[in-house]
Amino acid sequence: MGLFFQNKTEYKVQSISQVTWKRLIHNRQGAFLLICLVFITLIAILGYLITPDSTPYANEQLLEVRLSKPFSQIKIASVRKNQQVVQHNIFYKMLFGQANPFQPIAIDKYWFKKDSVILQRYNEVAPYNIEKIHLADMVFPIKGQIKSLSDSTCSFFTIDGSYKQMSINELQKLAKKQIQTRTYILGTDRYGRDVLSQLIIGTRVSLSVGFVSVFIALLIGVFLGAIAGYYRGIIDDVIMWIINVVWSIPTLLLVIAISFALGTGFWQIFIAIGLTMWVDIARVVRGQVISFREKEFVEASKALGFRNMTIIFKHILPNITGTVIVIVAANFASAILTEASLSFLGIGVQPPMPSWGTMIKENYGYIILDYAYLAIIPGIAIMLLVLCFMLLGNVLRDVLDIKGENN
Repeated sequence: MGLFFQNKTEYKVQSISQVTWKRLIHNRQGAFLLICLVFITLIAILGYLITPDSTPYANEQLLEVRLSKPFSQIKIASVRKNQQVVQHNIFYKMLFGQANPFQPIAIDKYWFKKDSVILQRYNEVAPYNIEKIHLADMVFPIKGQIKSLSDSTCSFFTIDGSYKQMSINELQKLAKKQIQTRTYILGTDRYGRDVLSQLIIGTRVSLSVGFVSVFIALLIGVFLGAIAGYYRGIIDDVIMWIINVVWSIPTLLLVIAISFALGTGFWQIFIAIGLTMWVDIARVVRGQVISFREKEFVEASKALGFRNMTIIFKHILPNITGTVIVIVAANFASAILTEASLSFLGIGVQPPMPSWGTMIKENYGYIILDYAYLAIIPGIAIMLLVLCFMLLGNVLRDVLDIKGENN
């Protein structure tokens, strides 16, 4: 199918998808919402590559800096862990993070004393605020004892078996590079975790639950709705009975019941939400198919000998794509809200995996204190993402109404 547009004395044919995309791009609100969603999706995909804390689940806890205010600047000394840490490639790190080969220590100040560095811990009182670390221990993972060859040179074996002989001055230069000032843009939570990192990885969870659950709902809803609307009769009665039964159960309660049956976890919550969202799609698809099954092009397809499944999925469903897309946009927003609600109740995504709902649950007690932003920030993130999809659904509804439109 295509639409004809007159350009001076020529006519050109454009597909409905081309016309729709062109109108969406030229719609200011639609273009802005698309840019926002592309930006959010890019953040979710890059994940650990752009988070300040790139450890798995952004779960590096530094209790000394817990409940630090936004834009706090704290000096961090990175001390090499005395164990071998596997370094992964960039794609693995992007998806799953990278274990930190260093142990971060928050400090107020430091100074060197012969072959050691003295660290004065951040926000600690004597006698627990001073820690003495050998320079070689700070810079390398050491195997065995460190031998002093002279007042200015020492030797040691690293975990990988290599022998090193270095001067104190060299070790001091390397140690200085591992003492840097870290800025916590959104502060830290009560466990000393970076809030910005948790928020970015939580974006991945929210978008993932939307995509996966909506995909599951589309598979079930479109198929059952199309079959019921096209064949009618007893098939329609049975499917409508199932739809009405599921429809009569409150969505959140049904999701909770399915979650208990499948167990709590990352993928289980996607399936649970997807199995409750297909009803809306099935009802709308059924009604649309009923109206189209009597059209002339469907009768012509039957006369030409096309199979019923071919007529349904190649001739009828492409004509109701616009309606389905609008519902999908609304369902995407509903899926994000449902996941956040379940995580807030403790039966959604489980710690240590960060989720916006979990962040609100862990920090809602601080709303009456000076740290209300810990719960407000993920709440605003949920609100903006849901609003973005709802507004996009309204724009798509107008853009997809292209009957009789000329360009």
